Amino acid sequence: MATLSEFQDLADGRIFTVRVTPRASRNKVMTDPDGRADLKVMVTTVPEGGKANVAVIKLLSKALGVPKSRIELVRGGSGRDKQFRVV
Repeated sequence: MATLSEFQDLADGRIFTVRVTPRASRNKVMTDPDGRADLKVMVTTVPEGGKANVAVIKLLSKALGVPKSRIELVRGGSGRDKQFRVV
């Protein structure tokens, strides 16, 4: 997992984009090498019933150093490209 300092600017309340890869071999948060999003999040969870979204929020919480309750899914609940905000 990347260091907290790499993601510190995302925890300031602005909306940031995340590209999610469900059913990955491991959980990981990193900057998006393709540049399509601010972050790329890989989760081992399957994308059904919102389980992958919960896993993404948990990983973002750890990477950003903020409580899960402060991370809000703004857009993209059922797609791979999502927008989040730290409130």
